[in-house]
Amino acid sequence: MTVACYVRVSTADQNLDRQLESTSNYAQDELGAALGDIDTYRDKSTGTDTERRGYRDLVAQLEAGTVDAVVVHEISRLARSLQDLERTVSRVTDAGAEIHFVRDGLVFGDGKEKPMQRLQLQMLGAFAEWEARVKQMNTREGIAARQQNDEYHHGPAPLGFEKDDGRLIETDTYHEVVAVLDMVQKDELSKRKAAGRLDCSRSTIGRALDRRELYGL
Repeated sequence: MTVACYVRVSTADQNLDRQLESTSNYAQDELGAALGDIDTYRDKSTGTDTERRGYRDLVAQLEAGTVDAVVVHEISRLARSLQDLERTVSRVTDAGAEIHFVRDGLVFGDGKEKPMQRLQLQMLGAFAEWEARVKQMNTREGIAARQQNDEYHHGPAPLGFEKDDGRLIETDTYHEVVAVLDMVQKDELSKRKAAGRLDCSRSTIGRALDRRELYGL
């Protein structure tokens, strides 16, 4: 059996190790695949971007008929849009392959699918899409609210921002800052290590976490 493991993080600074371990272990333990039969496709981009390189390569292999099963750690790693999620699942199953979502406990294309599983897929996909949109909305609203505060017109710009005539503008490192702060908030990274990655002080990390609305957290 040839298994394709798909893993994705949102920014180059995030770590793929957890997903790599989860998908590889599942392919071996649950599907009986040997290490030599496992191909891994990786992306470091947003889940709303279906033009990502690893994703395109995976689809090409599916269409070539060289993949028996696709393993993904969780639904949100594959797509942040219900439409794109359902399209991808259909691409996999139409190619005669199975798709396994490890953490969500869902499998499609193995001939054992139940109606409730399809409903679960739609619900989880809809939630992932809603979550992505809420984060974007919270970020926009947070920035707008902060810009009404004199502190942000006259004080230094928060981490990941710069000022343009008193207005907050995202810098090129903004998405990296969001990814690091998210890991700190989830206790996946210490403030000290986060400060090292972002070349700032731990107190700056703390202040940024106190302003979560600026980062959609």
